[in-house]
Amino acid sequence: MSEQNNEQQPPEKKERKSLSLNVVSNKEHKGFGAGTIDLSDVACVIIDQGEAYIDVGAMHAKSKIEKGIKFSVNKEDVPNGRSCWIVWVAVDRNEEGSFYAGATACPMLIDTEARRGWKILAQHVNNLDYAIKRRFVLDELGAEEKAALKALLVKHNAEWWDRSSDKLKDALNV
Repeated sequence: MSEQNNEQQPPEKKERKSLSLNVVSNKEHKGFGAGTIDLSDVACVIIDQGEAYIDVGAMHAKSKIEKGIKFSVNKEDVPNGRSCWIVWVAVDRNEEGSFYAGATACPMLIDTEARRGWKILAQHVNNLDYAIKRRFVLDELGAEEKAALKALLVKHNAEWWDRSSDKLKDALNV
């Protein structure tokens, strides 16, 4: 019997391709990762009791106000909930510089004491998609929420606000 070479070669490491969020479109797919979008161009703004602030945790439903809350799709499950909003704000860039390109608002009810909340996840996903696609859906916001959002956007970057479309400025003028 002849001796066999029992030395094993280390397995060759394959390069891993990272997955990104794909947006389905009617464009022809050009290979792995084609049509992916960069969510780093989207900010999550929370409006709670007249105060607007950026909370990156909202991208994964882990914002300050969402942590520890059990959500339902039935408003009746949250009779004492306060009205809160997540606003998805997309930023784009042209030859003049960056600007607020899309913004959409999604309502929520939060009852912190009961640790219960209401939101429609499908609406949040669709509105995130609309913001990425440079749309403005802010009609459901009240005057106080619009003023808070406008103040935050201007304070965050006045130049971006100045370069933003009149559609956004008109939607937030109260």
